[in-house]
Amino acid sequence: MRNLRVIFMGTPAFACPTLSALLEAGHQVVAVYTQPDRPKGRGQKLMPPPVKELAQAHGIPVHQPKRVRAPEVLEEIKTLAPDLIVVVAFGQILPQALLDIPAYGCVNVHASLLPRYRGAAPLNWCLLNGEHETGITTMLMDAGLDTGPMLLKATTAILPDDTIITIHDRLAAMGGPLLLETVTGLLDGSITPSPQNDDESCYAPLLTKEHGLINWNSTATAIHNQIRALMVWPGAYTSLDNAPLKVFASRVTEHRGRPGEVLACGKEGLEVACGDGALLITELQAAGGKRLAAFAYLAGHPIAIGTILGAELPAP
Repeated sequence: MRNLRVIFMGTPAFACPTLSALLEAGHQVVAVYTQPDRPKGRGQKLMPPPVKELAQAHGIPVHQPKRVRAPEVLEEIKTLAPDLIVVVAFGQILPQALLDIPAYGCVNVHASLLPRYRGAAPLNWCLLNGEHETGITTMLMDAGLDTGPMLLKATTAILPDDTIITIHDRLAAMGGPLLLETVTGLLDGSITPSPQNDDESCYAPLLTKEHGLINWNSTATAIHNQIRALMVWPGAYTSLDNAPLKVFASRVTEHRGRPGEVLACGKEGLEVACGDGALLITELQAAGGKRLAAFAYLAGHPIAIGTILGAELPAP
């Protein structure tokens, strides 16, 4: 396989293993495009995206345009004369004028089994909806939102104890090998792009804080999926005594009661009734406190059986 002149476009940690795979395979990554530095933390200090840090560690020129569709950015990319542009969770929609620049097109490494879960948060929505399988799809990009013809797929089962963290890390590691296989297939002509069936698609929109609000009228399974899908951000949350209570880990039980009712408190955790079944909360965080095992929290903050969680919060 001949080495290509590649422009890499990506921003979060999820994209880093794919960039590393390109470099290890010997491709000439002539530039990296990533989102501008963003303020983070209590001090709101400007922090570089993970992809920027990786690129700088390898001496790759980094560009951080606010708008990649700006005329001067398009001219800059033309000057770089890439054979291929690789896009992984970049965070901006590419215009057709950019897609037309590289000889082999723009290949996107997308974190779902397209045409399912097009959009910005496919990993989260896959867990939220209780899917049992997910994966990575490479596709040739067009001007639509994740609508281009598919190239290759790699699948993985979603295990009962998987969370957004484990799924993120597993799929991130799968992206690099699948991209290299895709590049080989594009070069030797062994891959035939396959159009997506729009009738099989669904949308995975950006998350908001409101997505984390627990509705105890939902089934225990649905709330458990919400907790494991949103544990990084925004976090699943309810309320206790007019104060927010974040929930980080749980498991489904078969007990029943009024939705939101505390059924048991003990060494195993805090058991709360749902619309169907109950949920044993095993890890939580009170407002202003640390993230704790539920039994450790309960040791210092006992909760009476029969207490209703979320009574002060509106249903989502």
